Formats: sequence, structure tokens, C-alpha cells
Amino acid sequence: MFAKLTQILLLLFVTTISFSVEVGLKNPDKKPDTKVGVFEKLGDMIPLDLTFVNHDGKKVHLGSVIDKPTILNFVYYRCPGICSPLLTSLTESIDKIDNKPGKDYQILTISINHEEDTVLAQRKRDNYLSETKTFVSSDAWRWMVGDKKSIDTITKAAGFHFKKEGADFAHAGALILLSPKGKITRYLMGIEFLPFDLQMALLEASDGKVGPTIARIMKFCFSYDPEGRKYVFNLLKVIGVVTTLWMILFVLFLMFGSKKEEETDNKHTD
Repeated sequence: MFAKLTQILLLLFVTTISFSVEVGLKNPDKKPDTKVGVFEKLGDMIPLDLTFVNHDGKKVHLGSVIDKPTILNFVYYRCPGICSPLLTSLTESIDKIDNKPGKDYQILTISINHEEDTVLAQRKRDNYLSETKTFVSSDAWRWMVGDKKSIDTITKAAGFHFKKEGADFAHAGALILLSPKGKITRYLMGIEFLPFDLQMALLEASDGKVGPTIARIMKFCFSYDPEGRKYVFNLLKVIGVVTTLWMILFVLFLMFGSKKEEETDNKHTD
């Protein structure tokens, strides 16, 4: 009985293996569908050994230019969909935040379409920057193109997954904040961004650099809400600090107040 059961199990095992091998041989190159979206990789490093071509035709080695808080975004310049509102929102935010492009931060826009060239990148840059009142130098906002390998490498490292569909690309919208050393510190999802959220994200991306006192206070009072994808006022933290300070002042008042009363009583006694 045991031997017969063993033969049956062995036959089922061989049949299963044979079927799996046969399916694999029939579809040797079959790959799972590419997922489209942004999958956060906070704390990971962007590959700094990659080289792209800037809107002015110059080669840009990422390791030599990422030296300050950086706003990285992936678009393609002929995009008929979400790229335009994303870039418009980003352009409008430049005029509304205190941080100065080129001095306090920089922007890297990289096309995910390896067939696009620097002529198109320059034209798009001119179009968008014509709407801003803030001067943005060539090095403050780079609009870049690259080969397919470099594009695939950096988008994979950033968790940005897209898929080519005919002449267009299916992709999500996001701003990816980098520290001066190329570490991913924050994602701002969507295609519209509040200037306050962007300014707070840039503050975080400064990666421990000492900022103005008011900036440190702002960072303390506000925290990032990953579900709402925005910064919110941390009421409990502020209440806790205020309550603690009030208690300390109250204790000090009791200590020094009672001591002063004792000194006054002693003087009257004398």
C-alpha cells in the first residue's frame, strides 16, 4: 500500500515538473507586465555615476552636479498628459517659495524617452521659464536627455516605473527630493504641489545642514503625512512643548516666589 502511494506521488511530481518545463520552453522570453507607478525608496541613493546631456548640449555627470538639495522629476517632453500640469505647478512654486534656485536648491528634469533630443529640451525649458518671475540660471534647472540604459538605471533606482504604449508612455507624476549627497529623502506625489510642502521637503533634503532658526522651528511644528502626501501641523507636539514649558515656569515661580516671601518675612522679623 505504501509503495503504491509513493509511486502515485512520484508520478504526480514528474508530471508537474514536465508541464512546468514545457510551459517555460514555449514562453522562454515571457516577462510579467511592467507595473506603472512610483514605489518609494526613501533612504536609497541615486546612482551618481550616470551621465546625461543637458538642454544646452553639455554632458552632465550626476556626481559632479548634485551638491545641494535637488528636485528630481521624470517626464517626457512630448507628453500629451500629466507632464504639462506637473511642470507648470513646479514652475509656479519657484516664485512662491523663499528658497532660491541655484543657491538653495536645484531641479533636474530627465526625459524618460531616450529618443528625445536637447533641442526639444531647450525649447520646453524656454517655454516654462518664460512664465516665472524668478531668474533661473542654466545650472539651477537642468532639462536633460539620455540613452535608454541610463534612463532605466536612474528610474529603477528612484522607484519610478513607466511603460511605453505606442508613441506615448504610461507613467505617474511625482517630485523626488534628494539630499546634497544624492540620497532620496522625500516623494511628493501627484501633479500639483503646494509651495509650503515643497519648501518643507527641501528643508528635509538639506540633510542635516544648519538652517535659519525659523526653518528649524517650522520643521519641528510640522510633520509629513504619508497618507495625505502633505505636511500637517503637529498639534500634539506643540501642545506638549507648550505644556512642558508652562509647568517648568510654574515650578520656577513657586520656588523663587516662596523664597522671595521667606526673605521678605525674615526682613520684617528682624
